Amino acid sequence: MVPIGWICFSSYLSYGKSGRNSSFFWQFSTFFPIVSVLPLDVLPSHQVPIKIMNRRNNVVALHLFPVLTFVFLAPSTEAQQSSDDVLDEIVVSATRKETSVRNVARSISVVDKERIQLGTQQLGLDEALVVVPGLYMQNRFNFAQDLRVSLRGFGARSSFGIRGIKILVDGIPETLPDGQAGVDSIDIGSAQSIEVLRGPASSLYGNASGGVISISSELGSEDPYIEGRFAAGEYGYQQYQLKSAGKWGDSDYLFNVSRTELDGYRDHSNARGGLLNTKMGIPLANDDKLILSFNHTDQPTADDPGGIDAAQAAADPSSARLQNVQYASGESLSQQRFGAVYERSRPSGDLTVRNYYVWRDFQNLLPFTDGGAVDLDRFYYGFGAQYSLGNMLPDKLNISVGFDLDRQDDDRKRFDNNNGAIGAMTFDQNETVDSAGIYVQGQYEISDAWSLLAGLRYDELTYDVTDRYLADGDDSGQLDFSEVSPSLGINYKTDVGVLFASYSSSFETPTTTELANPDASGGFNPALNPQLADNFEVGFKKSAGGFYYEVALFTIDLENELIPYELAAFPGRTFYSNAGSSSRDGVETAISWTNDSGLRVDASFTWSDFRFDQFVDDNSNDFGGNELPGLPEQFGYLGLTYNSDGGFTGTIEAVYSGELYANNANTASVPAYTVANLRLAKEFTNGRWLYRPYVGINNLFDESYNSNIRINAFGGRYFEPAPPRNIYAGIVVNFRR
Repeated sequence: MVPIGWICFSSYLSYGKSGRNSSFFWQFSTFFPIVSVLPLDVLPSHQVPIKIMNRRNNVVALHLFPVLTFVFLAPSTEAQQSSDDVLDEIVVSATRKETSVRNVARSISVVDKERIQLGTQQLGLDEALVVVPGLYMQNRFNFAQDLRVSLRGFGARSSFGIRGIKILVDGIPETLPDGQAGVDSIDIGSAQSIEVLRGPASSLYGNASGGVISISSELGSEDPYIEGRFAAGEYGYQQYQLKSAGKWGDSDYLFNVSRTELDGYRDHSNARGGLLNTKMGIPLANDDKLILSFNHTDQPTADDPGGIDAAQAAADPSSARLQNVQYASGESLSQQRFGAVYERSRPSGDLTVRNYYVWRDFQNLLPFTDGGAVDLDRFYYGFGAQYSLGNMLPDKLNISVGFDLDRQDDDRKRFDNNNGAIGAMTFDQNETVDSAGIYVQGQYEISDAWSLLAGLRYDELTYDVTDRYLADGDDSGQLDFSEVSPSLGINYKTDVGVLFASYSSSFETPTTTELANPDASGGFNPALNPQLADNFEVGFKKSAGGFYYEVALFTIDLENELIPYELAAFPGRTFYSNAGSSSRDGVETAISWTNDSGLRVDASFTWSDFRFDQFVDDNSNDFGGNELPGLPEQFGYLGLTYNSDGGFTGTIEAVYSGELYANNANTASVPAYTVANLRLAKEFTNGRWLYRPYVGINNLFDESYNSNIRINAFGGRYFEPAPPRNIYAGIVVNFRR
């Protein structure tokens, strides 16, 4: 039966500020549901407000049913069965154990291969993940700074790379033990799926787990194939790819090599890089399996045009900061990653063992002289195991235990940057981070409808620095951190969908880079403390036929939030301090609908209120009550895709970002924007050959906006303007043997 719905407005819309972007919120909400789907006959008994108390002692009346509610006539028994089947078919592993979305008492999103690869430019993960609610991304076009990823506010502070979010590739962590991660070695062109676990997950992964992004590479199919791809476009964009996958005996394999070149829209923004990604699944005796992966990244050029102030951005948005050009600011890197995952399944229990090694050479030129050239030689590795008890436990009880041991070893040197030439050494130290964690996860099926999930993890981290540059004294030292991270969740599977509620926690130590002393001496800054977070959320998931809907309401309390800032003596270099406390409240919702004609609609919307509760900086400025910079109060996505029987695919999408602040004082605001993109592709087949030409238009309506905001940048240099409308095109040629 086709669901019939009406919209019910709630007092929730009156909460919070009535100013920034409120008009868009009302416009957007008139056609987009925010919280839940309910059968008409159960509405009265479920229309109960859920009250969430934040640290400012303001009660946020968040109605679970409804905030804005689509209320549907009760589905038939057949539709209810379809709902369960579809939710069961979506299997995720970011929870450290393969399970269906229906059984996860957490907010989790899954993006498939078509969304990742079909017709996209493949310059950044944001092209595929922009549909995920709660996930805000910037900086696709500055490869020297890397993609900036924020999940429920975690990671927003990062001036480069990714902080506070655990990144996994084929079960191997791309996140360092100290919490820093990068995406420059992730091969988008061979990604099969991406899972996003939204919200703190330290009970699963330990340090820097404000959320989880888990990427799985393709693996061989029954029909081996070889595929080539070439794409080109404006601003010097070129991309080449050669991929092969299939069966080799009983083993599965993937081989992919690619190269990307981009001159960039702004001056001094060239990027050149290549990737090699391989993966092999080797069956062993008794149906056990060994999965081996190897990745090589070579990025010799990634220029950094720098942030510019509002006047320069308005007068010449394609220009670079003069000092960045003068000092040849940018980076180069080379990285190799080898990983092995062993999986054993027995009636008595399942065993997973992982082992990995990563070598990284990194050079960075910053836009100042004294210590403005960085040379980093990094080696990190780890070992871990997890055992899930089998028939030794009652049928309705599942328990997994495991441990992780990881080590990071950095040789870091700094030299003078003499207008792009390497000068005298000013800094030389070895930094190590040792991380050890042990955890237990459990699930108990109370009944067919109710299930209880819980987790507990204990972590210890040791930071050790050995100062080798003794001209200014010995800055050697050690810092120790330890933390217990619990989680608890409950699932209720109804005839309509799945309701869940959960509590989870996270902790986040400063990275070795963030521990730099503000006086630019060696050693670690002893004044910094780990950031701690408690997350409470309630949510609802529904799937029936071609319809999927989810919503989550969350509130997060944080202590010692890590905040970036710059100093006049070192413009372009970022240091960190702790805020006293902050709070985050929000609503995330998403819808996907597909019909038999080939039309698909994907939409998501996020509203949030992220604020400092108590924060007095080193200059005695009181920012208590201010919004966290770098994050909009609301952002959303709407995409329409049409797939015809004749092989044509077309997608038009709109990405909205609300107004945000660029500094702690909330005196510098960045306007809201809406960017539209268009992608078209057509498949042709001839025997074993497949040809797929495609074309894409970024920024279809030529919107002026900023692709990145540098938070608290000195001199008001917050802005990195994005390219205007630009076009790219490519072709994929596939041969199946």
